[in-house]
Amino acid sequence: MTITLKKEVKISGNGLMKNKPCEVTLFPSNSGEIRYYIKGQDAFSANVDNVLATDHCVVLGNKKSKAMLTEHLTAALAFCHIDSVDICMSEEEVPILDGSSKQWVEAFKKAGIDKPLFAKEKKYTVTEPVYYLNGKTSLIILPDKELFMSYAVNYDHPKEERRFVNYNPKNSDEIIEARTFGFYRDLRKYQMLGFAQGANIDNTLGFMDDGGYSTDLRSDCEPLKHKILDLVGDLYLTGINPLDLKCQILAKEAGHAVHIKVAKILKDKIVEIK
Repeated sequence: MTITLKKEVKISGNGLMKNKPCEVTLFPSNSGEIRYYIKGQDAFSANVDNVLATDHCVVLGNKKSKAMLTEHLTAALAFCHIDSVDICMSEEEVPILDGSSKQWVEAFKKAGIDKPLFAKEKKYTVTEPVYYLNGKTSLIILPDKELFMSYAVNYDHPKEERRFVNYNPKNSDEIIEARTFGFYRDLRKYQMLGFAQGANIDNTLGFMDDGGYSTDLRSDCEPLKHKILDLVGDLYLTGINPLDLKCQILAKEAGHAVHIKVAKILKDKIVEIK
């Protein structure tokens, strides 16, 4: 059983890192995989084994081509429970759009999601605890009766110190629309190094030195909700949708690198609940 789109979806926009325009077309597929085709090169799947880098974003690829900033698109596919689609890109970086998964999800729902009738929803758990602990950073996944996901951070910002937020299906829309963020004071430095060329007030929430934000929050704890969005996208690279896990997922001051380290361990510990 695969879940795909009812028709193709086309979205264009600029990348966050290089600010280059890119056209993305997603085609319905029955392959059972999420596959990328970059500039017509050989395909590679959205799989944790194909992660090339996690320094500033998740980069997937093979020896011939790569796709940067895949996490928001992957998270959108997870929230829509799409597990089979072909993604064709004109450039190597997924458009940042509004900095969240909101526009992807809206486009998928508008196109329609092709789910087999009478398909039984599968649920999964882990055979044993999966964890990463390193100083202040931790990511722990434990078997449980239901999905419980929590993310804690401690940023050098008065409104983002020692805070946590929990995932709840009722707040999934707030997670989907939560934008990427960063310290405004660091923006020029990153741009001088060749990163964040496409960052602007419409796609990135800035932490200001006066204790405020560059723009109004879409919801309370929006930055933490974006961390959950990233985590969902990264863990989906195991091949199993993390939203279908009956587990506790507890993250503290982690990021893409830790998400991917844990995903590589997790993929061999997941079992279907019969």
